[in-house]
Amino acid sequence: MSTRQLVLQSRSSKAGAGRGTTPGPVAPGAELAPAPAPAGPAEPADEPPTAVERPEPSPAVPSVPPPGPLGLTPVPAVPAKPTWAPAVPSAVSVPPLPAFRPAAPAPVPVAQAASSAPAGFEPLFRRAPALNWVGPDDRWSRAWGVVQSAVEPPPVLEPADPVEPLPPSAEDLVLVRASLAAVAPEADRAMAHFHALMFLRHPELRAMFPAAMDEQRTRLFQALRLCAVRAGDPEALRDYLGPLGRRHRKYGALTRHYASVADCLVAALARYGGSGWDGRTEAACRRLLALASRLMVEGAEEEARTAPPWWQAEVVEHRQATRDVAVLTLRPDQAYPFRAGQWAAVETPWWPRVWRPYSFGSAPRPDGLLTLHVKAVQAGWVSNALVHRARPGDVLRLGAAEGAMTVDHAAGGDLLCLGGGTGIGPVAALVEEVAERGAAGRRVEVFYGARRADGLYRLEELRELAARNAWLTVRPVVSEPAGAPAGVLVGDLPEVVARYAPWHGFAAYLSGPAAMVRSGAAALRRCGVPDGSVRHDPVDR
Repeated sequence: MSTRQLVLQSRSSKAGAGRGTTPGPVAPGAELAPAPAPAGPAEPADEPPTAVERPEPSPAVPSVPPPGPLGLTPVPAVPAKPTWAPAVPSAVSVPPLPAFRPAAPAPVPVAQAASSAPAGFEPLFRRAPALNWVGPDDRWSRAWGVVQSAVEPPPVLEPADPVEPLPPSAEDLVLVRASLAAVAPEADRAMAHFHALMFLRHPELRAMFPAAMDEQRTRLFQALRLCAVRAGDPEALRDYLGPLGRRHRKYGALTRHYASVADCLVAALARYGGSGWDGRTEAACRRLLALASRLMVEGAEEEARTAPPWWQAEVVEHRQATRDVAVLTLRPDQAYPFRAGQWAAVETPWWPRVWRPYSFGSAPRPDGLLTLHVKAVQAGWVSNALVHRARPGDVLRLGAAEGAMTVDHAAGGDLLCLGGGTGIGPVAALVEEVAERGAAGRRVEVFYGARRADGLYRLEELRELAARNAWLTVRPVVSEPAGAPAGVLVGDLPEVVARYAPWHGFAAYLSGPAAMVRSGAAALRRCGVPDGSVRHDPVDR
């Protein structure tokens, strides 16, 4: 063991919980999976949110996160946040949250920053939106524990190969689907073999992946099968792979990585493809992977013209709304474009490379601040870190805004909004946006659900807004009748909404736990609301 390793080991034993590794890109064609502890299953990868409160698996989480691969620089330890109940003793004494709303200082103007910055320092805002560059002793780097001498701008995507390969033919797709069907019984082993080949041939890529790959192997094979199915419809394939390529920008995926991934994938499929694998099948797989790579790169390059790979966002306020729910106000390092009803993937410095989707809890604000409503779920690494650990001054990373649960203000139709738990965040944002742009004669019906009355933490705010706007109606709903106050409806949220049917002519928006969204969408369809008028983020996982 070298002297450096001894020093790092000594520091690790003193620092305690909260360490991680530096984030990096993932292989094209697969979403990023988290880096869980050695014991327990991997958590879901970064995917569109099924709901604001999507539950996370419950792995056995140790008090100290496992070290990252390749000796990457660990994140400095952060004291644990005390539990919500004051009667429970805390191992660490942390000052209570301030009772007042802390002011969010405006970003320093570029000219002022340039005049006061050290020699050779270039303000971040001047480089936006192409790169997220940080300078020596920059506060963003300090928050993430980055070694200052090693800070470099992320590499730019190389231009795609101007010579486009032949697209896969109908016969090619038949061969590819048959090959994937043959691999399916051994899919996990085949994808594990793929990752082993890639890390053996390209060891520099290992640091771009999480330590545990279980969930990623499953998602990668699902992505391959989905590409083989949708390749017969070029637009459907583009709609799937374009956003996937854009999401991979925040991981650092480059154009040259796609060819390396394709070669290793073909080798893995050849090993587990059985007796049906031959030269024609290999050529067909290569043509499909070349097409998939090109569409992902095109999606990434298109977004790179107008947006950075990710945003840094400082926590300027952390408010504990309930025992397990926190409202975070963030100030991004540069302008962050989004619409009410959209969501973004969030990464914390305590669990690098673990991204989780959260919807925005307010409409775009003139001061550029963002709001997230987060519920801590059992053994949820990111959610618990945001609810019980984050403090003003901490720095998070945000992916680009996604999601189509937005209001068409030109249509002018009535709106029916169902918000369960922290799902009230994007619903309230939609209502705020309508109030700002003008209702234009439309009605907005909001059903706000929680298990108990104390979970309706935004009810008074919404009632005040309804008192000022005759077009807005707010109906609180609780599923547990015990202790329900007067004026609160009792029952499951979808069932209560169905009591007020019909909802003909309404556009419905649903946000909340996945089960609630599914049952709510089904209830609305039974009430005569057409599928095209029921809008929510995907709940297929």
